[in-house]
Amino acid sequence: MTTPATPATPMDTVTLERRIEARPETVFALFTDREKWLSWMGADGTFSFEPGGLYRIQVTGEDVASGRFLTVDPPERLVFTWGWEQGVLPVPAGSTRVEITLEPTDQGTLLHLIHSGLPTSESCEAHAETWQHYTDRLTLRAEGTTPAPDPWPHQPTP
Repeated sequence: MTTPATPATPMDTVTLERRIEARPETVFALFTDREKWLSWMGADGTFSFEPGGLYRIQVTGEDVASGRFLTVDPPERLVFTWGWEQGVLPVPAGSTRVEITLEPTDQGTLLHLIHSGLPTSESCEAHAETWQHYTDRLTLRAEGTTPAPDPWPHQPTP
């Protein structure tokens, strides 16, 4: 579920919560292993999963996102910068911040995603849709299902 901006959520921020029937360690691994990451998001990428480490991922068509990992605290928290080297959204590479926290629950994990520093309402809307799409795929993968091939990596972003 994506939470719309409220007084507690700045207008430059996308927040999302997702319940996942898998342990935090399983979910965290999907964010910190190249092959596992690419099983739910992206067509290709390079990653250095450590504080200060860079990443570059071909997310959709010609759209390439890149940034730097700021915090890697298994299995609870991952923080990285985000932006687009190429693509239609005016969000420069590394110019925004994504924070993922994983909270253990009786049924598995509650994922909290906060993407902040987005420059326009249009970029917030586009990133909310994108994170919803990819957390759906992440959830399937974490719960033991292989998601269908992602149509987004092979099509240009509208």
